[in-house]
Amino acid sequence: MDLPVREKLPHTIPQWVADGSWFFITINCVPPSKNQLCRADTGDAVLAAMEFYHGRFIWHCRLCLLMPDHVHAIIAFPREPGMATTVKNWKKFVAGKHGVDWQRDFFDHRLRDHHELEEKTSYILMNPVRKGLCERPQDWLWVYRPNDRRPPHW
Repeated sequence: MDLPVREKLPHTIPQWVADGSWFFITINCVPPSKNQLCRADTGDAVLAAMEFYHGRFIWHCRLCLLMPDHVHAIIAFPREPGMATTVKNWKKFVAGKHGVDWQRDFFDHRLRDHHELEEKTSYILMNPVRKGLCERPQDWLWVYRPNDRRPPHW
């Protein structure tokens, strides 16, 4: 039986959404369950690429955490070139330079208020603990959390 092909997600930020709004992003690797990201060479490079984009104001990252087969992040995007293009370019760079096999698309959810922001931050930081990869969130090595966590002003 052939499964239907999932349509691409639009990832368009509506005009009425304020500039600098936070989005909870999940980017999966393929195949699932294979550790592609939490290795010294690759993990350091993926976090460095995240930091590079943040430092060049290509996006504004509040938090990024690597799991063995996916990335969770809280990021704000400028209107141009937008979320879809920015994430696509980042994934292409990481795949080409570091051999990470990404799933075709990614998932995003706009964080509508401070409570959602705190809830998703806690969810991300507790993910390795829930999966039994460490005992405390502060023990997990694969985290990028810049000092400046305020929303950007583009």
